Order: sequence, then C-alpha cells, then structure tokens
Amino acid sequence: MPEQYSHLCVVRAFAHWISLAEIKEGYLFRKIRANDRIAEENEPMTSEQFLEMFRNNLIDVQVDHVPYGTHSFRRGGCQWLSVERRWPLRQICEWGGWSQEFTHLTIVKYLISWNDNPTVNRDDFFNMSRAPAVACPTCNRTCHCA
Repeated sequence: MPEQYSHLCVVRAFAHWISLAEIKEGYLFRKIRANDRIAEENEPMTSEQFLEMFRNNLIDVQVDHVPYGTHSFRRGGCQWLSVERRWPLRQICEWGGWSQEFTHLTIVKYLISWNDNPTVNRDDFFNMSRAPAVACPTCNRTCHCA
C-alpha cells in the first residue's frame, strides 16, 4: 500500500491498538460493563455490543452507519481467507459455519460482489488515476459510455 494511504491499513491500526491496549492474552474485544468498565474476567464482547460501539464510532467520524453490520466483517474475513491465505472453499465454509454442500451457495455471497473485478492488478488497488473498475450497465465493460 502506498505510504499516502497508510492510514487505511487495518494491520497497522490493529497493531497500534494492541500496543496501546497492552493485551497480552485472552480476548481482544472484551465485554464492557456499566460505566465503560472492561470486564475483569476474560469475557468476550457480544456481537451486539461490538456492533453498537462500531456504529457509534462511524457516527463520530460522520460516516453513515446504516449499511454496516457484523456481516461486513464476516465478508471481509471470508475474502481475506480466500484471496490472501488461499484457503479452500470447504475450509472457509467450516470457519464461517456455512453448509459445505454448496446447494445454497452462501459462500458466493461473501466471495463475489457485483462490483468485483478480477482483472485489476493488486498493485493498482489504490492507483487513483486508473480507469474505473465497475462494469458499465450499458455495455458490460469498464468504459464511459453510460
């Protein structure tokens, strides 16, 4: 990732947060008690509590929180396991708790999106001067005819 986009790097942000939180063992996201106290016992944060806090953070930075849910993280994790870690589909399905019969193809909803473009080179992901990667609804190519 180019240096000018380093603030978008999730790995850097996560490493910085771990360092500040000084967590050495146990759950990374721990249950929050009344008055914003972290649970003394090693209890995980519920998905509902995580989502509420995440949405509040989005509101704090003036981002519409409505489109985001816990599945945003599940989909991103699924794509990362597939593309970066090269996990086989059956292993990803087992990790996500999805059927491995591939009859309902839940996995496809997480791996493939309408705006995915498999021809974009990884080095061009943050190249802001490259041509648009979303297919044109008129000719089904990445053009400017619409």
